[in-house]
Amino acid sequence: MAEVALYYEAYGYIYYCAAKDTVMSPSVRLQEMIRVIRSARTQGEERGIIQRECADIRAQFRQGDNGERSHSLAKLLYVHMLGYPAHFGQMECVRLIASPRYSEKRIGYLGAMMLLDEKQDASLLITNSIKNDLSHSSQYVQSLALCTLACMGSAEMCRDLAPEIERLLRASNSYIKKKATLCAVHIIRKVPELAELFTPSARTLLSEKNHGVLHGAVVLITELCVRNPDTLDRFRKAVPELVQIMKGLVTSSYSPEHNVAGISDPFLQVRILRLLRILGHNNDTASDAMNDLLAQVATNTDSSKTAGSAVLYETVLTIMDINSESGLRVLAVNILGRFLLNNDRNIRYISMTSLQKIVQTDHNAVQRHRGTIVDCLKDQDTSVKRRALELSLALVSAVNVRSMMKELLIFLSVCPPELRSQTASGIFNAAERYSPSKRWHIDTILHVLTKAGGDVRDETVPNLIQLITTASELHCYTVHKLYRALVKDIAQQSLVQVACWCIGEYGDLLLKGECEEIEPVQVTEDDVLDALETVLQSHMSSPATRGFALTATMKLSTRITDNVDRIRSIVSIYGSCIDLELQQRAVEYNALFKKYDHMRAAVLERMPVMDKNSPGHTNGETPGEIKEPDTSKPKPVEAGLLSEPASQVCDLLDLLGGTDTPLQPSPAPTSTPTTTSSADLLDLLGGLELTPVPTVSVYEKNGLSLKIQCDKQTETEVVINLIASNSTQTDITNFTLQAAVPKSVQLQMKAPSGTVIPAHGLGQVTQTVLLNNPNKVSLKMRIRVSYSNQGAMHQDTVQIDSFPSTACQPSISPL
Repeated sequence: MAEVALYYEAYGYIYYCAAKDTVMSPSVRLQEMIRVIRSARTQGEERGIIQRECADIRAQFRQGDNGERSHSLAKLLYVHMLGYPAHFGQMECVRLIASPRYSEKRIGYLGAMMLLDEKQDASLLITNSIKNDLSHSSQYVQSLALCTLACMGSAEMCRDLAPEIERLLRASNSYIKKKATLCAVHIIRKVPELAELFTPSARTLLSEKNHGVLHGAVVLITELCVRNPDTLDRFRKAVPELVQIMKGLVTSSYSPEHNVAGISDPFLQVRILRLLRILGHNNDTASDAMNDLLAQVATNTDSSKTAGSAVLYETVLTIMDINSESGLRVLAVNILGRFLLNNDRNIRYISMTSLQKIVQTDHNAVQRHRGTIVDCLKDQDTSVKRRALELSLALVSAVNVRSMMKELLIFLSVCPPELRSQTASGIFNAAERYSPSKRWHIDTILHVLTKAGGDVRDETVPNLIQLITTASELHCYTVHKLYRALVKDIAQQSLVQVACWCIGEYGDLLLKGECEEIEPVQVTEDDVLDALETVLQSHMSSPATRGFALTATMKLSTRITDNVDRIRSIVSIYGSCIDLELQQRAVEYNALFKKYDHMRAAVLERMPVMDKNSPGHTNGETPGEIKEPDTSKPKPVEAGLLSEPASQVCDLLDLLGGTDTPLQPSPAPTSTPTTTSSADLLDLLGGLELTPVPTVSVYEKNGLSLKIQCDKQTETEVVINLIASNSTQTDITNFTLQAAVPKSVQLQMKAPSGTVIPAHGLGQVTQTVLLNNPNKVSLKMRIRVSYSNQGAMHQDTVQIDSFPSTACQPSISPL
């Protein structure tokens, strides 16, 4: 508020000089300068005029006190407002502020507010002048000093002048008290520790009758509560007083001084409601004291005007944030529902933003306005559409999923391109959560893929494939529907990929033509192969889509009888394809036709039902993905891992795809374990002994030795310890390990015991690795070792193809 008042006076002064003092030659020159600058036809001509005027202004400043300094500074401020440099007028502002004449003080303070800020050293020169003017006998001089301090006062100035401001808060003049209050707000924002200085005075300001002072007091108390939560209990005692002030504003008769569109001082009402929201948050006593008032404001305020809507909106926010009654919350939601019918798009936007925040806590109340919210999807404004979409998706439930999905699918076909991806994702999530049947679920996703297949996320295809595999009774229906969609349009890549997969898996069901759920259509083998060949040859098909189509074609070789030679011909063509992935598939499929034809039927048999939570389906890992160590647990100070360049991490992503000769681990002797009391206890069973913990050395280079030790092993889980030691004369630093495993294996690396390995073998660094192997595949792991030794950085990669046996495996001897 201080800044707004400040610039209002500032611009008022400049136009006052231009329009009021036309009889005086200096002001005529200002008016003439403005006219000439505005009449400039080009930017270059304007710059020339500005340069000449700035030269004249500099000359006037150098002449000293000639009575023209204030007019020259006024012209310079106009030049500054046009965006041209005016820094050479800073010292002139300091001189004019120190002048005893009010006309010069005013333009000096105005210049200080526009040309100076807390980063300028010249701002410190006016501190003493401001302090003197705060004690001036004229309220207008005091006002200038208060406005300037509130606008550009630095932290040092605020500390020096805070006692003066606190003194003015107790002044009898309402005009000064209002400006001092706003200045105190600026001081608290700059120096929060000074808040205690203004707390006693802020409480007494609520008894003022002047609306300007009341407004400043409410702003000051709000700032105190936000900056220092310890003051909340003190100001909660003022809630009844704030309620009375608010009631007076709501029930007061027409007052032309404060009335805005039929609302009595809506600015003060909004500020009071905002303060009540802060005071009533998580406090039952304060909330109970304001419930009746909020109901009165919500009922009696006219929402046909913008001022009334602002008050009602703040009332709704207050009701939702305090511990209000349930009936009052329903009333607040209904007010937001009325806002949705407003012609002003801004009001509709803020209404939906507020409903979005409360839909989880007051879902049933918001559901009553579902029709109005859905209608907002047809709004021309994109931001309103986006908010309506988010709110519509939040309103979907098991009860209304069919009707809401119908509306959302209609919106998907006409929505702007920037909202299509968000709409598709929201429909997918809602369908998965509330689908009444699998057929409805599949139909909904296929409809989305048909309309926006290019805007869906990458995981849509595997998720839909998993859904189709689990709905065994719908395989015939799904393959027929996807085949028709494929023949009709191959532009939507996601849809084409799913269709190719289904045709490859369930092509025999398609060729039978027996489907109860859909009108049967006779499809021949040539028709199916023509469709797949069209996908393979289309310029719209991506490499991934061609891979789906080629695999589907190959799978049909075991599901049809008359066109196997044609399939062999199609596959052989792509054996020399420029795309390496497609070429590799074709070469492997050709090998199935020739060398391994006896295995082709088994290899290409129908895929089993996919479990959505199975490894490789939802974890999103790629082969060779790097697992960073778990740093959630505390570790030694030296254990902080150093980040590596991005290029090195990218290189590691290919750990499992390289062609380097694997490093075969060789067994290494281990030290004899020490006998403990636990071993004695085990001996109670008779002849039960612990074998030594087996370890395998996997890396020996530059004095660094890395060994692997298997601590625990089950059918699906392995716990491994990596132990590093140093035999050189100097410490090895920056020691880090990174690991990569096949896609079907889940890996977790614990935090290492350190990053420094002591010299002469005086210490070790250990790191635990957890492997989860639910598919029981052959375990392989690649490890990247990075370390610094004698100032040189070393980096090596080793591959582990076999692991030692489980540690502490008991062997039972005969009794």
